Amino acid sequence: MSNTTATRAAVYRRRLLSTLMAGVTALSGLVTAVAPFPALAAPKWHLDLTQGLGKKANKQRGHVSAELNDEVSRGAGPRKKDRWSREFKGEHWVQVIVMHDSEDPALSELRGDITRLGGTVQSTHPALKTLTVALPGRSLKRLAKLDDVVSVTPNRDTKGTASVMENIVGATTSSVRSYSTTTAYSGYDGTGVGIAILDSGVMKAHKSFNNAGGATRVKKSVSMLKGAGLNWSEPWTLGLASITPGSSALATYESTVAADSDQTQDAYGHGTHVASVAAGRGFYQTPDSTGVAPNANIYDVRVLNSLGVGTVADVLEGIEWVMYHAREYNIKVMNLSLAAASTDSWDVDPLCNAVRAASAMGITVVVAAGNFGQSLLGGKVYGAISSPGHSPEALTVGAVNYKDTPARNDDLVNNFSSRGPTRSYVDMGGSKWYDNVIKPDLVAPGNKVIGANATKALSSAPTKNTLATLFPQLVTAAGGPTTYAQGLIQLSGTSVAAPAVAGAAAVLLQVNPGLTPPLVKAILQYTAQPLPGYNLVEQGAGHLNLEGAIRLAQSLRTDVASAVQSGTLVSGVTSLLASGKTLPVTRSSTVAGTTFNWSRIVTVGGNHIATGDKLFNTYQAIWDPRLVWASNFAVRTEATWWSGTGIAASTFPKAFTSTYVSTGNLLSSGVVIANALLGTSSSVGNTGLFTLTPTLSSWLISGSGSTLQSGISLSQGLILSEGLILSEGLILSEGLILSEGLILSEGLILSEGLILSETGATAAGFRTTGALYGE
Repeated sequence: MSNTTATRAAVYRRRLLSTLMAGVTALSGLVTAVAPFPALAAPKWHLDLTQGLGKKANKQRGHVSAELNDEVSRGAGPRKKDRWSREFKGEHWVQVIVMHDSEDPALSELRGDITRLGGTVQSTHPALKTLTVALPGRSLKRLAKLDDVVSVTPNRDTKGTASVMENIVGATTSSVRSYSTTTAYSGYDGTGVGIAILDSGVMKAHKSFNNAGGATRVKKSVSMLKGAGLNWSEPWTLGLASITPGSSALATYESTVAADSDQTQDAYGHGTHVASVAAGRGFYQTPDSTGVAPNANIYDVRVLNSLGVGTVADVLEGIEWVMYHAREYNIKVMNLSLAAASTDSWDVDPLCNAVRAASAMGITVVVAAGNFGQSLLGGKVYGAISSPGHSPEALTVGAVNYKDTPARNDDLVNNFSSRGPTRSYVDMGGSKWYDNVIKPDLVAPGNKVIGANATKALSSAPTKNTLATLFPQLVTAAGGPTTYAQGLIQLSGTSVAAPAVAGAAAVLLQVNPGLTPPLVKAILQYTAQPLPGYNLVEQGAGHLNLEGAIRLAQSLRTDVASAVQSGTLVSGVTSLLASGKTLPVTRSSTVAGTTFNWSRIVTVGGNHIATGDKLFNTYQAIWDPRLVWASNFAVRTEATWWSGTGIAASTFPKAFTSTYVSTGNLLSSGVVIANALLGTSSSVGNTGLFTLTPTLSSWLISGSGSTLQSGISLSQGLILSEGLILSEGLILSEGLILSEGLILSEGLILSEGLILSETGATAAGFRTTGALYGE
């Protein structure tokens, strides 16, 4: 082993191996009051729907929906049966919605232009700066080129059988669920799976969270903000163990944090929207705001206050609560649509440690990537993934702008969506290290998404939440009724994209409850759709595709998780296929009219690219959620469980220990590794970490890559293969090289120790308004 490698090994071995419960508990007692956060003030140039669409906020102009463009370009032949496409007086006409930014209240010039194009204005929507227009299809392109026109989309029927979110992610395909009426469906919907929403709260009285019988699916509401001064441990244990199940101490703690009867359960308004994207049931009204898993159970864990602000300790406390009750309540998915600053490696970041423990006990942790992808000058920022999104175990999600259409062929990655790789850090000895973990893992819809709007749970006085009060245009933009417990709001950000993936994970776990968290991530990555023009650290493996993920999950055995725990699976030998099943032959999907190949990309070891059937038809050691491999080493995290009279076995975690793994197999022979295809990382050359995802996907589909002959194993605690690295630190597109590899003022994206909701917050040095108003 070289001197450099030996030194690196020594540094890693000197790191503090913290016990999660001890470290978390120590922080939990340090909760302090948080003063109002001034960054919530709306910037002067923001997109204000009550005042008009400012041209600064709309660089792309004249956008025409791909669906509409295809229809008018069809020529002679059969037409769509939708009401917006018709033959009229021997000519093809379309009815469209025109978004404009005219400063003329009377719209005299725009109306005149539409008339000259042979069209007619059928209705105006002044608050939303839109018009409903009918015109000949031949005039569509000229309409789009008018100076005041921002976008043109078809006037689609609002009585469709599913929401835009369901359509986009593939939830309404035949392999997932099919609707017989607008409110009746059959198939997979997350039934029986619990999703924990760690956020500003969930208004359980909102109709979107009812089941088919009208009962709420918000099974439990707790507030870590009520627990200030309390610890999630008995005082005599010094924070080394959780509270004894059935004890009076536990009863006191649970009573203190209980929030089921609170009239105001989401004062900020963010968590309710997030929960509805993951698991809302919104087809009772127009617009339909149904989420991805509309029958999953919801566990509301409040960690953000009325301004969308909390502390790291609040979130750690919330994660602990979820872990303690996960097996009792069947909580299989946890969503963290929040961000914290961190200049630490994932190996020593406290939130990442908590995520590691949650994953080790079988919880799929979905995290927003952050909204720090764009500098104030409008340039791309790399390396600004927020904590705990830089955790290798986390399923980290970036945001897609779906262009207000269900079709996926015009989707873009939002400019504000944080890019990887995860940053470098400097240890106590002054040495610089690079995590270089490829993030995000994938992307999902996160632009102008409509979801449930929280109020006070009092029909006679439904007080507005903070977001709705500060930004009423977001409520106006959502449309829909103002009926109590049925209100809607439109939000954007990676915080909205994350719950779409959390809902998808819940559906996957309904289909195959034996999937481990790393398998859930790998399946979603392998089946994702690569979006053209974006690289690995912008979109990861690509756009969420639930249709393909379901088919792949159905081919695997349903006892993987329990077999991993019992140690009966042998890496590279034991089959993962269900009895009588094979891996899908067709590895493409058709979602919302767009057909695409699966990416075939799976990130392993933080910054390695793997593919091939061997990943899924044969057990690999990395599918054990207790093992984390990244940054050239591996860590194993184990839970110990409470036992005794009246305590269910292996149900309530007592403590967690993490140890560095010295030897063992990680990947078996037969797995294909694609690192060598990508070369040295260069943002200019689109190589290495900056390789365009569609390019890499096409290579893998064609059979490129190196098939491992003897697998990848640990030797003296280190994996010698470095993976894809960025040795020069992290860069901005303007060409500035930051010598320490940290983004803007030593990586202090947010005030240290604070956690922020991903919507409504700004940060020095970053343009984050798109994450509030949309792009």
